[in-house]
Amino acid sequence: MAERYEASPGAGTARVREVAMVGERSTVDLIKDVVNSIQGIIRSELRLANAEMKEKAEKASKAGIVLAAGGALALYAFAFLLVAIHQALILAMPEWLSALIIFAALAIAGGIMLSTGRKRLKQIKPKPEMAMESVREDMEWVKRRTL
Repeated sequence: MAERYEASPGAGTARVREVAMVGERSTVDLIKDVVNSIQGIIRSELRLANAEMKEKAEKASKAGIVLAAGGALALYAFAFLLVAIHQALILAMPEWLSALIIFAALAIAGGIMLSTGRKRLKQIKPKPEMAMESVREDMEWVKRRTL
């Protein structure tokens, strides 16, 4: 922006303001653009982190369902173990063997489900790694551009 003062006879000094926008921008405009760009980058990173966290939460939810189902089957297995013990004590006959077989089958299935759910939960990393890496890259880019 250029300012020019001209004197005219009889009118005193009149201030004439000229705006020169010949391929140059003011410092204030440049700072505004930088701030807006940084805000845009931060918003993008937050959207990326949000999407990544939703994806990880969905995986954790599915693993939790398998874990809960395994826990329920394990509970049934314990209930059938109690039934088997009860049948054995009351009758001391092979009838209890039926309940014991059911107990064994449910216990094995429950153990497999618990193990599978636990492994799946261990594989999930709660940190938004892609967003963190993207922020690091953005910071490096800003450092290179400003130095």
